[in-house]
Amino acid sequence: MKPEKVPLFTRQLTTFLGTMILANIAFNMYQSLLPLYLQNLGANVEQVGLFFTLAAIAPLAFQILGGWLSDSIGRLQAIAIGSLAGMVGYVVYILAPTWQWVLLSVAATAMATSFVAPSFQAFIAEQSAEENRGRVYGLIESIYMVVGIIGPPLGGILADRLGFKVMFLTAALLYTIATVGRVLMARRARQQAAAAQTERPTLTGLKQSLLTMAGLLVSGGVLTWILISDGVHDISFSLAFQLEPLYMQNLMGLSYTQIGWLSSISSVTVMLLTGPGGWLSDKKGERVGIVGGFLLIAAGLAVFLRSRAFLGFAVAWGLFGVGQALINPAYDALISKVVPSHLRGMAFGLFSTSIGFISLPAPYLEALLWERFSPQTPFYVPLVVTLALLPVMWVKFKLPVKSLPSTRGEAVEPVVGQIQPASGN
Repeated sequence: MKPEKVPLFTRQLTTFLGTMILANIAFNMYQSLLPLYLQNLGANVEQVGLFFTLAAIAPLAFQILGGWLSDSIGRLQAIAIGSLAGMVGYVVYILAPTWQWVLLSVAATAMATSFVAPSFQAFIAEQSAEENRGRVYGLIESIYMVVGIIGPPLGGILADRLGFKVMFLTAALLYTIATVGRVLMARRARQQAAAAQTERPTLTGLKQSLLTMAGLLVSGGVLTWILISDGVHDISFSLAFQLEPLYMQNLMGLSYTQIGWLSSISSVTVMLLTGPGGWLSDKKGERVGIVGGFLLIAAGLAVFLRSRAFLGFAVAWGLFGVGQALINPAYDALISKVVPSHLRGMAFGLFSTSIGFISLPAPYLEALLWERFSPQTPFYVPLVVTLALLPVMWVKFKLPVKSLPSTRGEAVEPVVGQIQPASGN
């Protein structure tokens, strides 16, 4: 008798993805413009760098908790909690009188992301067979990338023509609609969970999960090297891209709208190529997509450093998009294969926390490099680091021929779910 085939999209996953798209259109409306909004509220370059360093503290308080609660109380319950916190963040964005107040918004948004992102990533893993996981991640992320196509240019147009406040009001409306949908889904899931008599989360359970994850991280296997390479990459990229909008607007003369279109170009590329990127991951191995993707990102950085007009930056963002399309499904599939299913939510949260802690001072150091040397200096760091790490990733990211037994989702309509393509909100 053939095993029951798990459908690619359950009704619950489809609805969940719809709320993710609405919420992250809102997030992407302002994400690439946030340094310029801080400048508009009176911050200088060094203060912008300090802001993003302080802002990086907030996710450290929530990432592990969000992932653990996702594993313990259910994906949708954790998402509903985070979404309500995210709504508070939008209120502060709209009312903030100075740039310092925006730190409260970032803290609320960090809580939302920390609760949503691990659930989003883990849900996909639970709903796919191991041999097709890269393709499933790729297809989901291709659809999800509509947020980067619509959000940044919409935010840039509104900020240019009507101002930042109207832009944030529009984003808040979209996020509120998404939150209502998530709360309704969580209520239904809670009723199903009560009927199934699921185990309540405890501190003992949290301790045991942390000890198990710690053992995996220090074992010297693939997971250890993912943590090391991600940490080094995150430090180097954090030294460059928080001040990127200021570089393009203040020094190269790009408008808010043009900066928004650059993010859209990258997202269109990701949408078109993430499916093939997932296929490549399944057929040739995850390390092929990861190494190839980072090589293209290095090429994009080289083009970025040579660019002086919108067309050159558009080429760079296109290369970034192709690189991301190769990297994301391969990374998600690789992590899902080396982490036990009952720890996937915590694993995705723990990775973000560890990496965020390592790169905590990077945005402020970026501002110092900008002011003490030149505005271009911070952007050379990720280029050099990426090229140096390519051979390490090629050697260390190879899975054994049979790492884990092939598994499928436990049910067509699960009681609780779990994902993120690059960020969830």
